[in-house]
Amino acid sequence: MKSAVLICKELYQSFYLIRRLSVYEIKSKNKNNYLGIAWEIINPLIFIAIYWFVFGYGIRGNTGVEGVPFLNWMMAGITIWFFVQPAVTQGSKSIFTKIKMVARMNFPTSAIPTYVIFSKLYPHLALMVIVGIYMQFTGYPVNMYYVQFPYFLFATIALVVSFVLISSTLTVLIRDIQMFIQSSIRVMLYLTPFLWTTDSLPPAIQSAMQLNPLYYLVEGYRAAYFGDGWYFIDQWEYTLYFWGTVAVFFIIGAALHVRFRRHFVDFL
Repeated sequence: MKSAVLICKELYQSFYLIRRLSVYEIKSKNKNNYLGIAWEIINPLIFIAIYWFVFGYGIRGNTGVEGVPFLNWMMAGITIWFFVQPAVTQGSKSIFTKIKMVARMNFPTSAIPTYVIFSKLYPHLALMVIVGIYMQFTGYPVNMYYVQFPYFLFATIALVVSFVLISSTLTVLIRDIQMFIQSSIRVMLYLTPFLWTTDSLPPAIQSAMQLNPLYYLVEGYRAAYFGDGWYFIDQWEYTLYFWGTVAVFFIIGAALHVRFRRHFVDFL
């Protein structure tokens, strides 16, 4: 628990640095492209079009989901995927790929995976706005349930930071962990209801799939976009489970990070 408090304190004190480094990260990544950081939005939009054509038009015959057009339904949920997937994969390898920064650091190592995660937040916010605008013109205008977005956005960041604290530390110790994460994160696209519904599955399997904390976030985003209710209140038991999972991840990740960070340079 002391490690968790220490990490929270470090991230709070380093927030300005994390924000500056996250902006530099996204700019440096796209500096050689003519369209620059616009590719951070273009890429997700291309994949959304492909997923809609394959899963919505091809497999489902362009039928809706509970009265909602498939494209609207899919976009409301899959938006979060284009933040979580790169944040987890790149955040997990952030420490061992930035060996020079670790060796010459004058700031907490916990800030390294955190600023990489935050660099993926800006395209996510832009994509949320684009999806929101699309909703306005397709029969789903802004509603009072949009005020849930700050909560679910914070919940998403908390989940990713907590998990990446674990994965980024283990990746320094065992390089194969990164390969496992890259393979596993691809599977999560199909184990989470981004592209298909779980209604046809047996109740036991549906309950098992809800153990995935991303399920909670996806359904929360959809509840906000479509005005279906206060999801985090209506599903208060699921909310408790989600934050319990995040707390366990964070405590374990903080303990591992504090325990081994003095030896990161030796492992690297």
